[in-house]
Amino acid sequence: MKQSIKLLFVFVLTTLMALGCSDYLDINDDPNNPTSAPIEGLLYQTTFETTRNTQRVGSTTSFFVQHFASPNTATSTDIHEPVSYGGTWSSLYNNIGDLVILIEQANELGAPHYSGVAKVLRAYNLSLLVNMFGDVPYSEAFSSEILQPTYDGSESIYTVILQDIEDAISELNAAESAASPSGDDMIFGGDRAAWTRTAYSLQARFLNHYSKLGSYDPGAVLTAVDNGFSSSDEDFEMAFFDDSNASNNPWHRVAVNNAGLLLGGWLSEQTVDHLNGETYGVFDPRIEFITEPVSDESDPRLGEYVGTTNGAGRGNDPEQGVRAVLAVDSYYAAEPTTPLENMTYAELKFIEAEAALADNQDIRAYEAYEAGIRAHMEKLGVDPADIDDYWNDPVVSVGSGNLTIDEIMKEKYIATFLNPETWNDARRYDYQYADFDAPVNSALGGEMIRLVRYPDSELQRNEANVPNRSMTDRVFWDAQ
Repeated sequence: MKQSIKLLFVFVLTTLMALGCSDYLDINDDPNNPTSAPIEGLLYQTTFETTRNTQRVGSTTSFFVQHFASPNTATSTDIHEPVSYGGTWSSLYNNIGDLVILIEQANELGAPHYSGVAKVLRAYNLSLLVNMFGDVPYSEAFSSEILQPTYDGSESIYTVILQDIEDAISELNAAESAASPSGDDMIFGGDRAAWTRTAYSLQARFLNHYSKLGSYDPGAVLTAVDNGFSSSDEDFEMAFFDDSNASNNPWHRVAVNNAGLLLGGWLSEQTVDHLNGETYGVFDPRIEFITEPVSDESDPRLGEYVGTTNGAGRGNDPEQGVRAVLAVDSYYAAEPTTPLENMTYAELKFIEAEAALADNQDIRAYEAYEAGIRAHMEKLGVDPADIDDYWNDPVVSVGSGNLTIDEIMKEKYIATFLNPETWNDARRYDYQYADFDAPVNSALGGEMIRLVRYPDSELQRNEANVPNRSMTDRVFWDAQ
């Protein structure tokens, strides 16, 4: 109800701003015919679409990291065929374009609190775009006079991303601002301290992407961590509004559709065996908060958790009651209004663990590793006694002197369930998760996917500028 009231308020505010007097921003020649969107409407739109973009990208990358698997044999995304993800491309560019306008208007108005939020959002959306497609148009992409923009290198765009974060931190802390976000901010409600923590947390994430490069600076990552989230209450996430498809949690919609036999959200055998004890010999209680066991009483696996092998489909199994799926009422798909995570405190602790390990700070790494496990389990609602039992298992509680990147990435793989960041981790880690294999019927001959194909719209309209690369070529930070 609270979110519905907020949505109505922002809609009314946006309508009044668009139709009423233009003195506030001095951008309309005719108050009855606005030439640009009011700044409040732009912030509402871009915060909302940023979170939707997380799910749009995650709905693809979750197959690449084998969180999901298709119930049907050799489905395109599942086996890494050259699919055109034009819808995701357009959604990212539309939102980045709105953020470019928002930043320009905030600068004209003298409102650094608005431009600071917008730069955090632009950096985040750019990271989704670059890490999915690699080199993309940016410097010429938002000019109305250039119809065929050239492509910028992924490394140069990361320079923009990191500069946006630096600028955002400064602007969010500006002593004066002609206007500041409030109810038009669908993520933090105008809380600038929350946006500043988010900026630092994202800075830690982006700097940690350099882990395979000689320029990697774990000390800089840890400095950013120190200024980032301090608990799960500060997570970068957004609650949704109501039952309508336009404004509910899309993972909830996937679960509901699957229950109605519009199949989707089936869990990969890789993820299920990771959690059920098959791969590591320790049962992870989080499985009970993500999916359900076999419920078909005629199946000899009744009560067990059974995943689906990527590329193989469900075989002769029925459409319901046998395979693990993203369940209705599970944590990630609980309600239409369930928050969707962009970045969490749990993820940040695993970033800290990785950077501290690289910086030879074994005790700090181990403490962060434990904190990440506990934070994620607590957020899902796992019973404290079950959390302790899991932590006390020797497979998990290895001791500070024995902690390696393998334990950190094993745990982070579950803590970032369905998040696009997992694919960045998988590539940095060279897909070295235990028992991780290419999908059956792999379209890449058993090689792992590193980038997606450019969309048809680019190949048709901007062909001269589209880089000649394959899906096994790499974004700059994914060095061999």
